[in-house]
Amino acid sequence: MTTYRPPLQDMLFVLEHICDVRSLAKLEAFGSFDPDSLPDILSEAGRFFSEVFAPLNRTGDTTPSVRNDDGSVTTPPGFRDAYEGYVEAGWGAAAFGPELGGGGLPWAVGLALQEMMTASNLALSLCPLLTQGGLHLLDLHGSPAQRAEYLPKLVSGEWTATMLLTEPHAGSDLGALTTRAERSADGSYRLRGQKIFITWGEHDMAANTIHLVLARTPDAPAGSRGISCFIVPKFLLDASGNPGDRNDIACVSIEHKMGIHASPTCVMSLGEDDGAVGYLVGEENMGMVYMFTMMNNARLGVGLEGVGVADRAYQQALDHAAERRQGRRPDTAPGERAAIIEHPDVRRMLLTQKACIEAMRCLCYYNATALDLAQHHPDDADRLAAQELCDLLTPLSKAWCTDVANETTSLALQIHGGMGYVEETGASQYCRDVRIAAIYEGTNGIQAIDLVGRKLAVRDGAVVHELLDRVAETAEGLHPDLAALREPLASAVAGGRSCTDWLLGNPGDAALAGAAPYLRLLASVVGAWLLARSAEAARAELAAGATGAEAEYLNAKTVTAEFFCRQLLPQATALSPAVTGGNAILAALSAEQLR
Repeated sequence: MTTYRPPLQDMLFVLEHICDVRSLAKLEAFGSFDPDSLPDILSEAGRFFSEVFAPLNRTGDTTPSVRNDDGSVTTPPGFRDAYEGYVEAGWGAAAFGPELGGGGLPWAVGLALQEMMTASNLALSLCPLLTQGGLHLLDLHGSPAQRAEYLPKLVSGEWTATMLLTEPHAGSDLGALTTRAERSADGSYRLRGQKIFITWGEHDMAANTIHLVLARTPDAPAGSRGISCFIVPKFLLDASGNPGDRNDIACVSIEHKMGIHASPTCVMSLGEDDGAVGYLVGEENMGMVYMFTMMNNARLGVGLEGVGVADRAYQQALDHAAERRQGRRPDTAPGERAAIIEHPDVRRMLLTQKACIEAMRCLCYYNATALDLAQHHPDDADRLAAQELCDLLTPLSKAWCTDVANETTSLALQIHGGMGYVEETGASQYCRDVRIAAIYEGTNGIQAIDLVGRKLAVRDGAVVHELLDRVAETAEGLHPDLAALREPLASAVAGGRSCTDWLLGNPGDAALAGAAPYLRLLASVVGAWLLARSAEAARAELAAGATGAEAEYLNAKTVTAEFFCRQLLPQATALSPAVTGGNAILAALSAEQLR
């Protein structure tokens, strides 16, 4: 089984040429970040995650977390020590501001660290990633006292956080949830209800877990307008701010899942005795608003899971293809067999993975850069423009990257042949683990609905058209050496504009019927554009005198960009009839006829 090799060279290239990390470093918020230190930061993170997290990936798959009779959860061997090493090294705090005890890195750089963590061990990475989501919510909406009480320990990773949203009868439709919160005389609340699918809801790796729970107060309006958010600590804090008495919240079972076996996905019960003590975040009935303010970060993080797991699977497939010998080529020596990497169809599968992974990495990092600018640019107009771009790119990053990860991890398994279907090779774990990413944090269908129903309508589609303008400008300005990219990009822009205008003119079910293919089309156009920009930057570096291994890497950038633009992008733009086909064909059969 392949040891994970962090793609440090490509990460650094994308951060420099797609994200312009040196410009980010000039923003006041990142004054403590020296971009010259970036290679060392990435290298040290890569060393840690590949040596500490990655070896436990298979362990967690075969020896999952288990719930004990007393409701506690024991994590797989080595997980607790690995997490303690993560906390001691400060990786969880790296991309948070110094005022919170963080390292002050741009979010784009933090995303590169996060990619290495998720690629090394997706199941283990979910614990700090859930903490990150809770931390963002409390930082934005918690009171000064709550921020002082909880944020330092969450930033350091000494405590973890979870999000208790879903209920058995309320999945994506959170407006249907029924967990109740009743105000007590001391100003706290008592919560009663049950939550399901709670990632890392109970575990043995941290001294306390801070649950963020959505619930209804007695007089709350119906639906999503009546949901409030509460802090429910696993252990209530004593007068010194340390974990004290156990709160009335417990894990009653762990789900048996297709993948991410090491991640305890818990059913959590609140209030089986006196009620779980909770503390209101912000105002009553504002819980959904608060949750959505941290969605860009959370959904971008899930999209990045697709990048990381796809890359880990690709690395193993590449190694296998170089070692496995089957069949002959015209130049194969008599009596020998060719390595399967020499066969064109295997090359097609490998190059498809490589090109897609590079495009996905560009998209996610570029998305994170827009988030950095939206939060920290000094100019109001530039912040607004960056926020609009971030809002548009987020459903693309989440849905496209996780859909493509499902496809590319399947290709990685296919390259292994029959041995890929055998558990001992580990190839199937990547398929099983990454499958959830297209489902949680808003299914990919919901991402498409969000894109067409909300993001597309901003300024009557101007945000999308402005993005397509950038793609067209890049295509027109490409160096003659990259002329092969020009026509596919220009054609894709035209298709993207046509579909965008059609959707704007056909709202309702007609637009929703074309939402998923439109998301794939638009994301593919953006991915192709960023690869073309990468090829242009690589060409410039080659012209400046790059040699040796660096030159080989830069030359490969042109190949992956051309392969994506000429072979993969046309498949996406061919989705135009599905985008503009309307709802009639989808509604033509009754539910009975679909049986």
